[in-house]
Amino acid sequence: MGTPDKDRLGVLPAGPEQMIAEARKAFFVMFGLLAVVWLLQLANYADHYALSRDYAVVSGDVGGLPDILVAPLLHWSWAHIESNSGPLFVFGFLAAYRGVVRFLGLTLLIAVTSGAVVWLFERGDVQTVGASGLIFGYFGYVVVRGLFDRHLIDTLVGVVMGASFAYLLTVAVPGTPGVSWLGHLGGLVGGLLGAWLFRDRRPRPNGSDDTLQPRSDHPRADLHKELGDLGLL
Repeated sequence: MGTPDKDRLGVLPAGPEQMIAEARKAFFVMFGLLAVVWLLQLANYADHYALSRDYAVVSGDVGGLPDILVAPLLHWSWAHIESNSGPLFVFGFLAAYRGVVRFLGLTLLIAVTSGAVVWLFERGDVQTVGASGLIFGYFGYVVVRGLFDRHLIDTLVGVVMGASFAYLLTVAVPGTPGVSWLGHLGGLVGGLLGAWLFRDRRPRPNGSDDTLQPRSDHPRADLHKELGDLGLL
């Protein structure tokens, strides 16, 4: 069982020290994920992109359904992987720094929703691979997570990321040639769904004798606690 300072997955840091520790874990997790993606790209390139052809998501191919979990790690070219690597690291880190266990569940959910939308609705002659679905999922998650968790810092991060990268949504709609907008849309849906499914379910903090501390049932109790942890109250 988790402690009162953690959610039911036991992954939400309770204070600045834990937040820093989880951020450090998130950095190494994303570094490791990118290392795997690039090592696969080297093997893929050496084999004339046979891995991408063999493990791509193809609409209606029942035997290829497990490839939904593999396709996000593969790419069609060096330009493809280079364009995905930066956003994947940035949004992945922002999605992971509140808890690596939660992040792994989120990643699985996004991969499934992104791949499922492609498998269901893409043309049957199209092979889809790439980390773009994960990127869009992490983006959606980061933008709305703070609203569900009622965390001030996450809400501010979401506002900044949403305003700065809103242009990404232009490739989640039909019409962009050579881009799997269905995969992007499916990933975005997975990220938004994940923000709700993996939201903070911690019990309310206990009351305090400090007269400046709001009651535990106060609607802004979590906000006051986080501001206090950051030394702003």
